[in-house]
Amino acid sequence: MQNAVERFDGRAADYDLYRERYDANEILAPLRDWCGLTPEWLVADVGAGTGMLSDVFLANGNRVIAIEPNAEMRAACAQLHGGERELQIREGTAEATGLADASVDLVCSGRALHWFNLEAAMREFRRVVRPGGWVVSVAAGRTEFGREENEAFVRVLEQFSGSASERLEAYSAYTRMKNFFGSSDFHHYERGGELRMDWQHLRGMALSLSHAPRIGDSRFPEFEHALKEFFDRHAKDGVITWETRCWLNAGHIR
Repeated sequence: MQNAVERFDGRAADYDLYRERYDANEILAPLRDWCGLTPEWLVADVGAGTGMLSDVFLANGNRVIAIEPNAEMRAACAQLHGGERELQIREGTAEATGLADASVDLVCSGRALHWFNLEAAMREFRRVVRPGGWVVSVAAGRTEFGREENEAFVRVLEQFSGSASERLEAYSAYTRMKNFFGSSDFHHYERGGELRMDWQHLRGMALSLSHAPRIGDSRFPEFEHALKEFFDRHAKDGVITWETRCWLNAGHIR
């Protein structure tokens, strides 16, 4: 997972158009129950991307600081949220947010935890969260195993990206997060679902992935051909269906 920030160059538009949105109620209801979340809390969204998770907390009435290391993603976030007074957008990383000590009530990350140096990020989150505050991780997207269409798509990606073992090791961050909290200070929720896509949606989703060749890369035509073959083989009535999963983790800072 080298050069994680640069790997998202040129992907902001496809990311915003084609990535699966978060279900606000599915996130907010458990956090109100577990954490006592109220609209008065100040939230830091770390690895904010185009602001999809920020939108969930803005809808709750929270002030949000969106922290994102990629310049194109920050620009897209600013453009998409023009005039949003409750949102600040800042450059920073999970390991060095630039936030003051004990300055926010909740730190969250959405589909970004696997890019962090988890140990360093958790130290930083404990520094910036007020005593009694929370660290929250949300991830929503396709599963890699268990359904033929999902596993076949992984095989397409593996022809053009790094090893699967490296990727899966990074994804283990979502299960390792609990190790930084006591059992009584950690909550977890997950549910399964489906994502249905036509060819345009699948292509855009694929282009938003950090490990897929970009348009203009020498291997892009080969990648697009393999992707279309995958779609034609597995689509039914012009639609490909993936199994998806949403994970929600919350850890209490005492």
